[in-house]
Amino acid sequence: MISRTEIQDAGRRIIGHVRRTPVMALEDRAFGLDAKIFFKLECLQHTGSFKPRGAFNCILSSSVPPAGVIAASGGNHGAAVAYAAQKLGYHAEIFVPAATPANKVDRLRQYGAALNLVGNNYAEALAASVERAAQTGAIPIHAYDDQRVLAGQGTLGMELEEQVRGLDSVLIAVGGGGLIGGVAAWYHDRVRVISVEPERAPTLQKALAAGHVIDVETGGAASDSLGARRAGELMFPIAQKFISQALLVGDEHILQAQKILWQTLRLIAEPGGATALAALLSGVYQPRPGERVGVVLCGSNADLAKFPA
Repeated sequence: MISRTEIQDAGRRIIGHVRRTPVMALEDRAFGLDAKIFFKLECLQHTGSFKPRGAFNCILSSSVPPAGVIAASGGNHGAAVAYAAQKLGYHAEIFVPAATPANKVDRLRQYGAALNLVGNNYAEALAASVERAAQTGAIPIHAYDDQRVLAGQGTLGMELEEQVRGLDSVLIAVGGGGLIGGVAAWYHDRVRVISVEPERAPTLQKALAAGHVIDVETGGAASDSLGARRAGELMFPIAQKFISQALLVGDEHILQAQKILWQTLRLIAEPGGATALAALLSGVYQPRPGERVGVVLCGSNADLAKFPA
């Protein structure tokens, strides 16, 4: 299991390469809730998501060969790997599903990656990337099932604790579980860590119910970022030990949260980035009176052509 020391080491390693993203403390009784809400604005991170934390930590703690690095992604992880490789002077090759939103494909090309659109989902893109890595010798960087990636994502929890003392709970959207695994490994049981997934992508919830990692069919509004069919093997023991609740929210609540963030705060979030907030706004998560709740807004790479005005 990943240690807090590994996360601290990752923090020292990636400092200067990632942003220390701000926290927004909302006014009392925001959204009509008798709780104090804090938004961790990781949507303002380089490349528009939390993913550079893990990408930089993985590359900086590796001996990178001439073939560079390779990754599969629904879009955000690939952008982070491409960005980190570009900044550090390495070649990057990225595999994404054919249905990846155009805005995320364009971002990958801007970061200079060799891009392959393969398969119908993340699992098929991942299989193709593994085969390609075996051919080229490039270092594969898994989106969430890698110790170095988990430690990098855990720096968000370390940073949030420095910024907001005395949180009672923190809500985090889950795809494959890299972010929540790293954050839960940092907080342990000192803060209630709560996973939030779309009803149409209940990957972690079903794994927790089964007692082991299983394959799950995924889809829906946030599937490009939260559509992993299988939770990470490395994060799963962390989830079993330290995640307090595993919640599901409907697509309609996710899209409504995305709309409210824009209308009330002028914050752009992609559906996956608004999913944690959707648990609060829908009442799926009901905080106790006076509870101090952290909400991670984890991604801003929205397709503006489909953005709810």
